[in-house]
Amino acid sequence: MAGLAHATHTHDGDLAVFLIGMRVNQPWRPDLWVPVLTAMPGMIAELYAAKGAADRGEGPDPGFLEARSLVGARGTTVVQYWRDVESIYAYANDPGGRHRPAWSAFYRRSRAATGAVGVWHETYAVPAGAHESLYLGMPATGLGKAFGTTHDRARRRYARLAPAVDAVS
Repeated sequence: MAGLAHATHTHDGDLAVFLIGMRVNQPWRPDLWVPVLTAMPGMIAELYAAKGAADRGEGPDPGFLEARSLVGARGTTVVQYWRDVESIYAYANDPGGRHRPAWSAFYRRSRAATGAVGVWHETYAVPAGAHESLYLGMPATGLGKAFGTTHDRARRRYARLAPAVDAVS
């Protein structure tokens, strides 16, 4: 497409990607899946508030960078970008944060009706040089929104890691 500038994200270091989602297995049990569905927006708001406070120098940096939600026919997925995996675990285990009470409440409710709602997550530690992005004809999203973008072609990244070099003995 002539005239459209390619953009890429500006970050060169390590990062972490966290995917979390839920699946409604028993739609007739909103008493069990609605609380799971409604817990995540509060946690994301808490993370953005902590990030904003850190940006203003008013609190510690939580390591959270950006999130986006995807909605499917039977559930949702939230894609989150973090500085590192340790920051994800620190948030998940923070006794003063929203995650721990929500997780405990989920376990209590799930004992009443096992399988009414499914919850899953995946955590990826992404080393420097193993991530890429391309934005063409659209605003920054994902990594570009988390780190900022550039049109500098010299800063284009490719997720291909350099092949390992065997040591010569």
